[in-house]
Amino acid sequence: MSRHSILLAGVALIAACTDSSPTSPAPAEPLTAAAPHRESGSAQNLALPVSAATLPVVMRELHSPKGLAWGPDGSLYVVETGDNVVRGPCATIARGTNCYSGSGAISRLRHGRQERVLGGLPSAFNPVAGDVIGPNDLGFLGFGTAFLTIGWGGDPAARDGLGEHRAGFGYLVRLHSLQASGRGSAHSERSAWSPVADVARLEQELNPDGGFLDSNPFGLLVEPARRLVTDAGGNSLVTVAASGRMELVSAFPATPAPPPFGQSEAVPTAVVRGPDGALYVSTLSGVPFLTGAATIYRVAPGQPPAVHAAGFKTITDIALGRDGSLYVLEFASGPVFFAGPGRLLRLAPDGTRTVLVDDLTNPTSVLVAPNGSIYIAQRAGVPEVGLQAGEVLRFDP
Repeated sequence: MSRHSILLAGVALIAACTDSSPTSPAPAEPLTAAAPHRESGSAQNLALPVSAATLPVVMRELHSPKGLAWGPDGSLYVVETGDNVVRGPCATIARGTNCYSGSGAISRLRHGRQERVLGGLPSAFNPVAGDVIGPNDLGFLGFGTAFLTIGWGGDPAARDGLGEHRAGFGYLVRLHSLQASGRGSAHSERSAWSPVADVARLEQELNPDGGFLDSNPFGLLVEPARRLVTDAGGNSLVTVAASGRMELVSAFPATPAPPPFGQSEAVPTAVVRGPDGALYVSTLSGVPFLTGAATIYRVAPGQPPAVHAAGFKTITDIALGRDGSLYVLEFASGPVFFAGPGRLLRLAPDGTRTVLVDDLTNPTSVLVAPNGSIYIAQRAGVPEVGLQAGEVLRFDP
C-alpha cells in the first residue's frame, strides 16, 4: 500500500492508494426505527438553497476555525487551529515538515460579544503543504469541564522532532479554564490544559486500518462515561474512558476509486449519538475525493460499520436536529478533489436530502442551536484571504 496525505484549508486530510479491493460495508440501518433507509440518489428536495453570502456573520477574524460547541452557559465556542507563523522546531513527516507555531486558540460568543478565551495551544504549520495543524474539536461535560482534540497529521513517532514542543499533538486533552475578560486577555499558559489520552499512540500500537502509520485526532463526542474521538489519519473511531483508557471502537473501510488511485481511504471526521442509541460517523473520503464517495456510517456495539447514507462529497461535519434529521456539511461540491463551493444539506429521517445553504467557503463545522438556528464555521485557512479571515455564520431555516 502507498499512502499519501493531502492538505487543504487547514484540514489534515489523509488519503490512500492501493491495488487491493476494499471491504464491502454492512447493510444500512435507519437512524430512527420508523424511518426507511434510502440509497444514494433518493428523492431530492429541489427548493433553491440559500446563498452563504446572504447569511449574517456572528464571529469573524478567526484563525482557521474548526469545531463549534455550546458551553454550559449557552455561549457559542469555536476552535481555532492556528496561524502560519513558525515559532519553534520542525518535525519531518511524509508530506513535508510540521513546524511548531503554538497559535491554537478558542474563542467565545457570549451576549453578542466575541472574545478569545484561550490561546497558545499546540499547533503547527507545514510550509510544504500549506497546512495548519492543531486544535480540531471541542466538547463540554457538565459545568466547567471541557475536552479538546489536537491533531498531528503524520506518523506518531515523528512528534519527537518537535522536542519539548511535542506535548499535546495527537492527544485528547482537558481544558482547565475558559474564562477571559476580553479578546486580548486569553490564557496561554501550558497549565491551561492537561493530557487525557495519547490517541496517536493507539494508531502507533494497533494500526487499525493496516496502512502506514498516520494519526490526526479530529472529531469529538463527549459523554458522561466516555469520550469518542475520530482519527482522520488512522481511519478509526476510538473511545476514551473517564480514566483515560483507550479502546478501538471501529476502523472504517476504503472505497473504490478509478485508476490510478484504485481506492480512497475513509477519513472519518465527525461522530454523533443518534436517537436510536447508535453512533453515526461521517467520512471525508480520500484521494481523489470523488462526488459520492463520502459516507455516513452507523456504528452499533459489536457490529462493523454499516452504511447509513452514501453519495456525499467531502463531509467535514454532521449535526443532529431536533426531529432526528442529520445536517451534513460538505467541504466542496465539485466532481473531483476540492472543486466547487461547500454546502449544507439536511438528511431527513425518511432519507430525503435538501440543500439548505450553498456557496460556502471551506466550511468545517456545523452546530444546531436549541431554537433551531444553525451555525456554520467557514473560511478555514484560506491562503488568498489570509489565515485570520475565518468566520461563523448563522442560518435560520
